[in-house]
Amino acid sequence: MKRIEFLKSPMDIATMGETVSFVEGKLDEGKFLQHVVVNVAKIVNMQKDPVLADSVKACDVINIDGMGVVLGARFLGFDVPERVAGVDLFHELLEMSAKRDFPVFLLGATDDVVSKTAEKVKMQNPNLTIAGFNDGYFWEDEQAVVDKIKASGAKLLFVAITSPKKENFINKWQDQLGVDFVMGVGGTFDVVAGKVNRAPKWMQEYGLEWFYRIIQEPRRMWKRYLVTNSKFAWLLLKEKFK
Repeated sequence: MKRIEFLKSPMDIATMGETVSFVEGKLDEGKFLQHVVVNVAKIVNMQKDPVLADSVKACDVINIDGMGVVLGARFLGFDVPERVAGVDLFHELLEMSAKRDFPVFLLGATDDVVSKTAEKVKMQNPNLTIAGFNDGYFWEDEQAVVDKIKASGAKLLFVAITSPKKENFINKWQDQLGVDFVMGVGGTFDVVAGKVNRAPKWMQEYGLEWFYRIIQEPRRMWKRYLVTNSKFAWLLLKEKFK
């Protein structure tokens, strides 16, 4: 996969199919892969958070999630074929894992949400082996959860915790997790469990998922997106005309 540097962040230009094939190939080779997706908010936060920036740069696969980043990269002259949304990649990798008999571990969200997620993905992929799951509220004893993941025998680990906690957790413990692949999936479990509705397909295609989030949670989200999107636009303009 081709890697570029965009607004001080490395990222891989790849389609969904190319990403899944790449991950499957590395799993067959027994090579550890740390995965992350980047969106507008993460790019903006990386500018002022060196720990988050280092955690992202340490990853082996860095997919472009948000359409804002796809359009921004194209604006700067990069040939980006499509976005690889984290929630869609999650489902693709689960389907691949079911076919290849790769056990998975689900980490994050509340106990109710992660258990519902495990139940639903098992229904969608009957042959999938769920080695275990755990909620995301374990910060007083991280080692115990790391040990639980390692003991489960999972090959793939999906971490549904907010940024920058998930990136920093993965980067900190990667050598002790005992898995071959780890991916941060943000709020994906909330979507799978039905706690949060995902934007309609046409809004996803036009990069309007952020607007849908504002409609769902206007008081909490409008200021965040206004500030973040404005900062991103300014970074793009500075990069374009410097």
